[in-house]
Amino acid sequence: MGGIGVRRDEGILRTLLGSCIGVALYERRLKLIGLAHIVMPNSMGRTDALGKYADTAIPETIRQLLKVANAQRLELSAKIAGGANMFANVSTNSKNSIGEQNTVAVENALKKWNIPITARHLGGSSGRRMVVQLPTGAVQIHVVGQTVVEI
Repeated sequence: MGGIGVRRDEGILRTLLGSCIGVALYERRLKLIGLAHIVMPNSMGRTDALGKYADTAIPETIRQLLKVANAQRLELSAKIAGGANMFANVSTNSKNSIGEQNTVAVENALKKWNIPITARHLGGSSGRRMVVQLPTGAVQIHVVGQTVVEI
């Protein structure tokens, strides 16, 4: 949780998500991907565990991608998943759920960095596994009891 992974050329990155958000940043030309597992919407100024918070994970993932790309210009797009209301029976107002707060924070952070979101698989009340494949940037979403979805 709160981790960031970066790969180039080929391979798989994956994460398990509940109310957390998985953000896959993909650079098609360089066949480069970064996957952040965002746990909370705001770092409140914390500088430890940069991958844990929406406001720090996006810039840190970009920094790591730039490092792998040898500072070449990146043309990133994003696919995001997660943001479930894992405690739906406790809260009747899903707008206050941590999943919804994480979703809004991630969307705002990506907008700030001018990174378009090309696919989403968000909400609900079940956890999911997010699997990102290189070199294609394909993202598969696995939810228990459901058909695998590619976004």
